[in-house]
Amino acid sequence: MPDPIEPERYELSAPPTYRFATDRRGFLAMLGGGLLVVFSAGAQESGGRRRGAEAVPQDLGAWLHIGPDGAVSIYTGKTEVGQNIRTSLCQAAAEELHCPLASIQLVMADTSLVPYDMGTFGSRTTPTMAPQVRRAAATAREALLDLAAEKWNVARAGLSIAGGQISCPGVPASIGFGALTQDRALTRTIARDVAVSQPLRQSAPKIAARDFVTGKHKYTPDLTRPGMLFGRLLRPPAFGASVASVDAPALPGVTVVHDQNFVGVAAPDVQAAADALRQIKVEWKRQPVPPGAASGPGLYEYLKRNAEPLTGDTQASVEDAIAAADIKLQGAYTVAYIAHAPLEPRAALAEWQDGKLTVWTGTQVPFGVRSELAAAFGIPEDRVRVVVPDTGSAYGGKHSGECAVEAARLARAAGKPVKLVWTREEEFTWAYSRPAGLIEIASGVHRQGTVAAWECHNYNSGASGLVGKYDFPKQRNIFHPCQSPLRQGSYRGLAATANHFAREVHMDELAHALKMDPLEFRLKNVKDERLRAVLQAAADAFRWGHGPGIGIACGFEKNGYIATCAQIAVEENRIRILRVVEAFDCGAVVNPDHLKNQIQGAISMAIGGALFEQVRFADGQIANPRFSQYRVPRFSDMPEIEVVLVDRPDLPSAGAGETPIVGLAPAVSNALFHLNGTRLRSLPLILG
Repeated sequence: MPDPIEPERYELSAPPTYRFATDRRGFLAMLGGGLLVVFSAGAQESGGRRRGAEAVPQDLGAWLHIGPDGAVSIYTGKTEVGQNIRTSLCQAAAEELHCPLASIQLVMADTSLVPYDMGTFGSRTTPTMAPQVRRAAATAREALLDLAAEKWNVARAGLSIAGGQISCPGVPASIGFGALTQDRALTRTIARDVAVSQPLRQSAPKIAARDFVTGKHKYTPDLTRPGMLFGRLLRPPAFGASVASVDAPALPGVTVVHDQNFVGVAAPDVQAAADALRQIKVEWKRQPVPPGAASGPGLYEYLKRNAEPLTGDTQASVEDAIAAADIKLQGAYTVAYIAHAPLEPRAALAEWQDGKLTVWTGTQVPFGVRSELAAAFGIPEDRVRVVVPDTGSAYGGKHSGECAVEAARLARAAGKPVKLVWTREEEFTWAYSRPAGLIEIASGVHRQGTVAAWECHNYNSGASGLVGKYDFPKQRNIFHPCQSPLRQGSYRGLAATANHFAREVHMDELAHALKMDPLEFRLKNVKDERLRAVLQAAADAFRWGHGPGIGIACGFEKNGYIATCAQIAVEENRIRILRVVEAFDCGAVVNPDHLKNQIQGAISMAIGGALFEQVRFADGQIANPRFSQYRVPRFSDMPEIEVVLVDRPDLPSAGAGETPIVGLAPAVSNALFHLNGTRLRSLPLILG
């Protein structure tokens, strides 16, 4: 069984480090001259980890290039996985350069061209990459003004820049960026205090939107190379099974690769690869499955039994405060394993040339995959290039590079490029899942409505969102890592969905015990003005208190504040969500339409985890490894959605890709209780 991925591994606490990816002179020659801006030293990777002195040169990367034709190229290690970050980053550069958005192009996630980047996760692109792009573009703007002043021999203060042109009173014609920079390679170091403008906070249309909706846009499964073969792998019948023996017949035009537990083929077409795979006979040695390692009610006791032991202070004051409270409450809340279910399964195209490896693959961590490939084949990283085409969704599920390694192994054996696209069954079975979890809460509350003490233990699902913004005078919140029966890893919002679900349902139960309105109860226990603001904004737009089957939830995650109101009905013993209002404060709004789309998308995705998504498994096998068995949200499941943006132009922008997913499930659970008194404490919320 593959080693589990730590659920919180990809959560960031500091901006990433960026480094120059190639030799500077070779890079300049490749660009053909022009203006090059490099980012200055001093940044750190997530969690304060540095990559080593030789990996962090004084010049930290090529960020921006202006070609002779005036086209502006921005270089970033971030990937486009459906969040439309290409538009936002181009917008940031265009605003600083005072040039048309159409003149900006983004070069993304090519490890031979772009600065080093930890990866696209943690809602960090907007708060960390966008400001750095702005600083690079602002430095380029200042350099262009200097060049124009030098060219015309005029005072710089009299120059103006607009529409990609620089003008000067008394000079008959303006001059474009390319005319200033062609045939010159100019480098500058970006100062951290370079003057940048405030975001215009205006909606911009999605770049190349027509190509996406018409199917013209190319993803990894669409790519081809001359002489390319198609790969398939023979997968074990259960987790932990190993190869005992292999009998593979010789087939014309087919390369069969057997290396320990790796058994695969490369063939001229997809059908030939599938036919060849069926002709390979393998005997497998299976491992016994531990008791309880299966989906169902017993799973959560299994996780708790296999939790790491706690050390440290037990803080008896929390227990004492709960014991002294007027009303005491305990509750256990569970969330199931769920799959990322991307429309594009894992895919990679690998090619070896002269001992160098190039892999095109959909991933959120191109430099991480480069490291995996280098380690797998025992070659230096500078002989590995990873190129990430736009990827057909990821949701935190594409941090690992197993598909890239598999394609490269087949390509090396075949001596030709090999494309490997996982089947839907492979994606459901061998990709990692969002962790399941058990959250146990004990609390005490005073009769006037304030919480006296709070104790929360999360088993397995993770620590994100474990500590909320409520004013609990005594509290203890502990995450217990567990031995997971399934491979697990990052998912949109990480564990914040599980922890918000447990906390917000428990808060609703406390409000009911006090016979207090759930909104009033929350406001009574919140001093944070930003959380109060989103609660009030959502409640006002929803017209809180009117109608049956209504619920509310709120929270904070990744510097974003969220409040969600939902109205539901029960039809044929199933919950139907009728209406959702969500208010979101992520600091300064950059692109209102883009932000609303992100929030609507998160709500849509949250419906699945709230109502029906769960990975079923037993005996080391996934029982529902295809869309006909694994229910995801459909158009018919969509409620009326209203988004309320609580703009804070006085604050830095936070990412919006994850936090909006956390409020729906608890709001729906609370709405069900309001409708008919049924309290569901397990996700998905299934009646009967």
